[in-house]
Amino acid sequence: MKKISAVLLCTLLFITGCVQKSTEEEVLQNADTEQETSIVPSYQLSDENYRMILPYKTSQARGVIVNQLANRVDIDEMEQGLQRLSKEVFSPSDFYFQEGQYLTSGRIYDWIDGLNPEVETGSDEDTFRDNPRYLSHILEQNYLKHNDDGTVQIAGMSIGIALKSVYRFQTEIGGPYYYENISEEDMLAQGDRIAEAVVEEIRQEEGLADIPIMVALYREAEQASPVPGNFVARANVPGGSNSISDWEDVDEENILFPSAEGREKYYDDHEIVTSFGNEIAQFFPNYVGLIGEGFYVNGELQKLTIEVPIEFYGKAEVMGFTQYAYGLVQDMFSNYYDLEINITSSNQAESLIYRNAGDETPTVHIFH
Repeated sequence: MKKISAVLLCTLLFITGCVQKSTEEEVLQNADTEQETSIVPSYQLSDENYRMILPYKTSQARGVIVNQLANRVDIDEMEQGLQRLSKEVFSPSDFYFQEGQYLTSGRIYDWIDGLNPEVETGSDEDTFRDNPRYLSHILEQNYLKHNDDGTVQIAGMSIGIALKSVYRFQTEIGGPYYYENISEEDMLAQGDRIAEAVVEEIRQEEGLADIPIMVALYREAEQASPVPGNFVARANVPGGSNSISDWEDVDEENILFPSAEGREKYYDDHEIVTSFGNEIAQFFPNYVGLIGEGFYVNGELQKLTIEVPIEFYGKAEVMGFTQYAYGLVQDMFSNYYDLEINITSSNQAESLIYRNAGDETPTVHIFH
């Protein structure tokens, strides 16, 4: 108990240290809308996070991604992953982040309808299989810069294009669902075609003809997958250009543990997660299993997230379990990657253990 209390104190110190005051609160005029005044908060979570302009503006296509991506984990990964890739093009030290303000819901839906193959209602199964709907969604993010005259305006844009790995379809309303696997090769070819059409139309929008655009292709996971898909390719389109000349591979993947794929690709990590579960099972009879997700870049583990669902019958049991898990983390897991262990019961968060890459000791929080 004393150990956990000490760690909770470290949590407060850690959070306090992460929030950084960069400058005094700035009042900015939007260069594109003369009547609109914005402010930039004087605090940011860290140098790795974008500062955002207030009042906060939600996307012009708000809600479309929820309707178009069937898997909740894909929604989160696509939004966060596109921002992560954008940092390599639009540095958080130079740009402010804003949700997409140019592509409306109507335009997104028009693209989804117009850039996918059209199959007539009542067509046979083979026709549907030969003409899969590749495109699910197009996500826009804006990156703004502060001008010398105190104004702020868009200076870059990122576009994420979500493409299916499995096409699910019905040949008749109310009929059975059929599934057609889409190879990554076919998906990339279609993604290139779709990206060219999207960039060409974006360039026709007032104020967007000369800004750089980063385009990234996202390969969705299967609908029932417990882990998300990943970005597979990206390209930088210079200001004034309508064409995409070179695609760069993005070597990212999200791996489920334990799983046959995890065991085959990342055996050592798979065995550590499995051993962690086995250790817990020896001492806690209410343990039913765990779900681990490893995020890899260029084959190197960047973050390991583990969810441990277990039935508790009192807070003392939560404390005891968390303390035991904390000790296992210290003994079993390396510290070269971010680690997050969520302990839950009946879909309720009970406690959290996390450790940032490079830290010697984990941080613990027990929810009350």
